[in-house]
Amino acid sequence: MRKTALKSSSTKILASVVLVAGAASVAGMGTFGAFTSTTTASESVATGKVEIGLTQNAALGTTVAANDLVPGDTVQRAVTLTRSSETEAFGSVKLTTSGSTANLLTSDVSNGLQLAIDQCTGGAWTQVGTSKALECTGGGTVTSVVAASPVVQTNTNLAVAKEALNAAGAKSELRITLTLPDAAGNTFQGLSNAITFTFDATQRAAQSK
Repeated sequence: MRKTALKSSSTKILASVVLVAGAASVAGMGTFGAFTSTTTASESVATGKVEIGLTQNAALGTTVAANDLVPGDTVQRAVTLTRSSETEAFGSVKLTTSGSTANLLTSDVSNGLQLAIDQCTGGAWTQVGTSKALECTGGGTVTSVVAASPVVQTNTNLAVAKEALNAAGAKSELRITLTLPDAAGNTFQGLSNAITFTFDATQRAAQSK
């Protein structure tokens, strides 16, 4: 009796499988074509640029060394920042400075070198006679960009320069002034350093295009 029951069960399972396979075959025979339509569109996309440039003043750029400083002396040098005609407006322009040597000229925040930067808006910096001083000429006006502060700085915001670079002229005429304070004592004698100025421009705010 037990053997007969097992045989009957096996037969039922096999029959079920055959029925399913047969149903799938019938469904496949009932597939027909349908009307279709296709259309396409394309969108041209190109990325912009962020490009800041720097040129040196013909008479007194930062390539001109300043030697034999004594307390109270100032060093004035001029550079021109530019924004490429192919670049987007800048969101910010920032300055980072560093010294090549770790000595009192850069590490002493009170008596070491002090930095100030001015912009000649609408004009250019010109050497005063045979001196190494610079004045804003050509009808320009002097605007403070960085107030006097320790020479080593990180990501100092140059908002005035950014506005000039984003304007029609796309340039910022800057005068860099380094001053050795009167209070610098004998420990500053015989020191030397090289100050590096790094100007960083970032993109404008994101927009819907």
